[in-house]
Amino acid sequence: MTNRTGTAGETVRAEQLRTALVDQLVADGLITSPAVQAAFRTTPRHAFVPVGTPLEDVYHIDRAVITKTDEHGAHLSSVSATYIQARMIEQAGVGPGMRVLEIGSGGYNAALLAEVVGAGGDVVSVDIDKDITDRAAAMLAATGYGGRVRVLQADAAHGVPGEGVFDRIIVTVGAWDIPPAWLSHLGPDGVMVVPLRMNGVTRTIAFRRDGEHLSSTSTEVAGFVPMQGHSARPERIFQLPDRQGHIVSLRFDTGAPTDMHLLDGVLDAERTDAWSGVLVAGDESFADLYLWLAGFMPGFCLLKAGEGTELAAERGWFPFGVVRGDSFAYFAFRRADDGVNSELGARAYGPNGKDAAAAMAEQIHAWDHQARRGPAPMFAYWPAGTSPGVAPANVAVLVKTHGLLTISWAVAS
Repeated sequence: MTNRTGTAGETVRAEQLRTALVDQLVADGLITSPAVQAAFRTTPRHAFVPVGTPLEDVYHIDRAVITKTDEHGAHLSSVSATYIQARMIEQAGVGPGMRVLEIGSGGYNAALLAEVVGAGGDVVSVDIDKDITDRAAAMLAATGYGGRVRVLQADAAHGVPGEGVFDRIIVTVGAWDIPPAWLSHLGPDGVMVVPLRMNGVTRTIAFRRDGEHLSSTSTEVAGFVPMQGHSARPERIFQLPDRQGHIVSLRFDTGAPTDMHLLDGVLDAERTDAWSGVLVAGDESFADLYLWLAGFMPGFCLLKAGEGTELAAERGWFPFGVVRGDSFAYFAFRRADDGVNSELGARAYGPNGKDAAAAMAEQIHAWDHQARRGPAPMFAYWPAGTSPGVAPANVAVLVKTHGLLTISWAVAS
């Protein structure tokens, strides 16, 4: 795919938009270090996106630009939203003279890293897709970064032979697990930033070595195209038709039910509601609640309601649910009696939908009392052969292929 070029007037406009964008990133606290600010002010993002991409999209604070899709339209590669690129570099603590491994190539992010590490640093960018590495290498060369970034085609799940250890590793694709090869590339005092998927909920987590395991130092809410190759985690998708033939899809990346036939005809049953009594304001983020449900509710899944279904017609519907045998419940809210706030709860279908909805409402209540007003959750990754020991009640343990991930909430006071 050809990168964008433009007229002299477009170049001036791009510089104006870039200046305004970086000013906003700094004002919002998304860029906090001088080196990262200088990199964003210097690097021409518009030179790394496809022809025809509007400059207003290129220099938007939270708009990704898709650079490759498959035959079905699924996104395979993108230039991530600028805010998350800034946050990931800041999360990693990248600085002058460092060796940095980027897993997932695109060109622009590697150019930013080259600016931050400077002449004494080393940036290696790896991707499994030859189309993507060829495109990234060509754009880096065209923008003057060809001698400052090495682009390699490889499945990073198996490591990058001959490259040794790095001070920082930044993963720019959605990962379900942390392959052992990544740990072998991470230096003793290294930091790895990885968008990690946890039952469909993604957090970009900065991990630092902590003895035999990894401990988080910061997290961000974000979404990324999924990893390909050996470490890809295919989702299991089940489709539930209603009486009119409209479809509700349930997507699992782990813990899928063994017998989905138990849900045959479930949408024909009467709906059951359960409300938690937990109120939220209209401008309040409760993203950590999704993480709480993903960590503590077996059968957690993502839902997609097709056009024409009752679920799709609901105002304020959120695509998270849980399957319990012959029933399933999904997260919902309604206007509270005070007419200002919203009450969180669950709606369910199936013979035991009442129990499924009540279980989700109970977990919403638990989050409200144990975690909502406390600090953000902490994460730890325990490679195979290590163990966190017996986890207390406020710690969720997710089993991965190469280890265990723990999510810990401090009890709210």
